[in-house]
Amino acid sequence: MRAATILSLLAMAGLVGCGTSSEDELRQWMNEQNALTRPNVKPISEPKQFKPELYALASVVDPFSSQKLTQALKRDSAQAVSNGALVAPELVRRKEALEAFPLDAMTLVGNMVKEGKPVALVKVDNLLHQVRMGDYLGQNYGRVMKIAETEVTLREIVQDAAGEWIERTATLQLQERTK
Repeated sequence: MRAATILSLLAMAGLVGCGTSSEDELRQWMNEQNALTRPNVKPISEPKQFKPELYALASVVDPFSSQKLTQALKRDSAQAVSNGALVAPELVRRKEALEAFPLDAMTLVGNMVKEGKPVALVKVDNLLHQVRMGDYLGQNYGRVMKIAETEVTLREIVQDAAGEWIERTATLQLQERTK
């Protein structure tokens, strides 16, 4: 135990003796490098002279005038009337039973021909419904436009991001039976 103590004291004395001289050398080197280093800064160019221009369109309608606002409001109201015409017939008719469910809750499980016309078999809440051309499905005023062997094509009326009513096509695909 004594030998270990003596060895550790010798090692500490050696480190203390080396520490101050290398620190002085390091400081000296850093000061030399600092003195040699000069920043390279490019001068900023002069700003461009501002030239004001005269307003040459003084005779044209001011964009902030009440006349311009009135024209825009008339245009918007005419567009709202045309958009309302698309959805208005859907609002006054009686809703059908399958319009209470979203399309993703419905499953097309098959089709058949009844009285010479195609009929799709749609399953909703474990109940099977017969769907014909012209019937309505889903919550977006979806009307059956085509019944094919593997899908039912619908025309839906929905609002786009701007709030305008537009038509879009949606389909119900035939689902394979999984066990």
